[in-house]
Amino acid sequence: MGGKKRICDEGEGVWLGSSGVVLIMMILVVQCSTSIGSVSAAAQVPAMFIFGDSLIDVGNNNYLSSLAKSNYYPYGCDFRAGPSGRFSNGRTVVDMLGNLLGLPYVPPFADPNTKGTKILGGVNYASAAAGILDETGQHFGQRYSLSQQVLNFESTLDQLRPMMSGANMTQYLAKSIAVLEFGSNDYINNYLLPSLYSSSYIYTPPAFANLLLNRYTQQILALHSVGLRKFVLAGIGPLGCIPNQRALAQPGRCVDYVNQILGSFNEGLRSLANQLNTNHPGAIFVYANTYAAFGDMLNNPALYGFSVIDRGCCGIGRNRGQITCLPYSVPCANRNQYIFWDAYHPTEAANAVLAWRAFNGSPSDCYPINVQQMALI
Repeated sequence: MGGKKRICDEGEGVWLGSSGVVLIMMILVVQCSTSIGSVSAAAQVPAMFIFGDSLIDVGNNNYLSSLAKSNYYPYGCDFRAGPSGRFSNGRTVVDMLGNLLGLPYVPPFADPNTKGTKILGGVNYASAAAGILDETGQHFGQRYSLSQQVLNFESTLDQLRPMMSGANMTQYLAKSIAVLEFGSNDYINNYLLPSLYSSSYIYTPPAFANLLLNRYTQQILALHSVGLRKFVLAGIGPLGCIPNQRALAQPGRCVDYVNQILGSFNEGLRSLANQLNTNHPGAIFVYANTYAAFGDMLNNPALYGFSVIDRGCCGIGRNRGQITCLPYSVPCANRNQYIFWDAYHPTEAANAVLAWRAFNGSPSDCYPINVQQMALI
């Protein structure tokens, strides 16, 4: 298995070193679909509905009055469509997860072309700077908060109902997968910005996590009440190790305090998944352990073909994390050896690892079952 392996053959993919990562990437013999539209017969689920922030935004903020945008080069420099509003050099975790499920790229809700048959494979509502709390990220301008994303989903349902009978709609929603990835901004762009937000003065870290989880639960149950039955709830990764935070720490160190305060949220989210599974036997709620998966890449980078773990591929200042990737900046050349693309977001190569572990991982990655097993239910 020497040399390098490309994970797709349609002009878009991730080059990986010959170390252990080849083992993971061979599975992403992804269709690398660049189309948005009808679902193929090979699809394992009817659709994927995606809720979250910039980690999985695929262009919603392009249509909002927001400072949090990435629709310019070098973002998308390794993506066939070029800069699209994805906060990476290439594909996101949900792009790859959709590939593994046999779905076409799931289009952004805010795109005026996202209508008609284009919504049948799902819709992406994720919005950069969005949080569980409505006020999170407000200093960036417009964004779709969690509550607004749920309302946007309900407007999609209004478009879907004329396309299928009531019984078919019920089955369609029950078999589709909802991916929710929230919480990072509630810390990075709220709790950890005491000059702009009062939350850290009002709440201890456990109390703040409890506030987030209570609000999150309300919206998850709202999605359940309108028919969704398969939920992937992604935990927060080790934010104290992103370049933006490392720029504030001692050289070679993560910000331990930041990682520590996330424990209450992640542990609570895993417990919430258990509770929801107990209380809603006709549904399945999966906790994706992003913190552990990302931590494994940081602790064992060579296993995944990474050599740079502490700075962004594109950015300015210490750890290339003090000012994020500006228009027409020159990114690093060896992007697939970097875990981080910019001050906050992973590279496509890191996203590939996260997608595969969510899809096919053990219960330590995805609890109680993984996405592949969920698709079979």
